Amino acid sequence: MTKNAFKCIYIYGVFSALTLVTVAVLTIVGDTASTFMWVRAVILLAVAPLLHRLLTRAEGGSRTSLERVRTITTIMPIAIVGVDLIPGLCPPWYATMQGLSAIPLVAVAFLTRAALAERS
Repeated sequence: MTKNAFKCIYIYGVFSALTLVTVAVLTIVGDTASTFMWVRAVILLAVAPLLHRLLTRAEGGSRTSLERVRTITTIMPIAIVGVDLIPGLCPPWYATMQGLSAIPLVAVAFLTRAALAERS
């Protein structure tokens, strides 16, 4: 479970970093990026190290950390996609990139759910 979960967290972090870099590049070349896009890209990227840290603790036997990872990775994809569906809030390319970043989180949610079932 853990090796695959770490890979998924890494992939999530890469997608999040690419989104932030894309926003930065578009701003540099003169396109507009809203404050919402900047803040959300930074926050979602900042979650990756947090998830990695929690997953490391879970691998060490912390059930609480495993439950936190499961909860976060269950809620975040729903929140990401839900916000992306609000009309006019962000451009389609941004919503697509954010939506792609949510896919690995869904995988982690399933992996951690299975791990919790095994520990019970």
